[in-house]
Amino acid sequence: SRGINAEDGILVQSSSVFTSAITPLVGLGVISIDRMFPLTLGSNIGTTGTAVLASLAATGDKRSVTIQVAISHLLFNIFGILVFYPVPFMRTIPIGAAKILGNTTADYRWFAVFYLILVFLMMPLLFIALSFNLVLLYVVIGVLLAAIFFITIINILQSKVPDKLPEVLRTWEFLPLPCRSLEPYDSVFSKLMICCRKKNDDSIPLSVLSSPNGCAIGNGYSNGHGP
Repeated sequence: SRGINAEDGILVQSSSVFTSAITPLVGLGVISIDRMFPLTLGSNIGTTGTAVLASLAATGDKRSVTIQVAISHLLFNIFGILVFYPVPFMRTIPIGAAKILGNTTADYRWFAVFYLILVFLMMPLLFIALSFNLVLLYVVIGVLLAAIFFITIINILQSKVPDKLPEVLRTWEFLPLPCRSLEPYDSVFSKLMICCRKKNDDSIPLSVLSSPNGCAIGNGYSNGHGP
C-alpha cells in the first residue's frame, strides 16, 4: 500500500492534497485511522518526487545544492517511516497522538486553530530565535523532552499501577485547573469564535445553526461531540 500511495503522491505532486482527500473518508468511517497511517506515509514518499525532479532542472553550480536539498527531503521521510512503521509498537505513537488530537478538537473546536498556530508558527519561530544561542536551545529542548517523558511515565503508572505512586501523583488534581484542563480556556475562545462553540451552547442563534453558510454546522454537532 505504501508503494501504491507513493505513486499517488508522485502523480498528485502533493501529499497534503492526498491526505486532505482521504481525511473526510476517515471521518465518515470508510477508512480507519490505522489504515490511513500507511497511506499517509506512502504519499509523503511520493511527494518527494516533485522535489527530486525540480532539483534536476537546476544548472551550473546550483545543481549540487538543489539535489542535496531534494535528497534530504527524501531521506527525512524515509527515516521517519523506518522509525515509526516497521515496529508495530512504534505505530501506536503517531496513531495514538492523532486520536488524542482528534478527540480534543471534537470537544474544543478552537483547539485545531490553536494547534496549527502553535506547532507551525510559534514553535518554529521560537527555535529559530533560540538557534542563535545553541546552549540555550539545547537546554530548552532538554527540558521539553524531560517534561514529556515525565508526564508520559506518570500517565502510564496512573492507569496501570496507581498504588505504586505517591498519593499526590495518583491523579493530576493537585495542579491548578488551567494546567490540567482546556475547559477554562474554552469559555474564552468560544466567545471569540462562533464556529468554535458547542452544540449545547444556548448562545448560538438558531439562524446560524440552520444557515448553509454558518460555520457552526458540521458533523461534530450532529454526532454529539463535546464534553
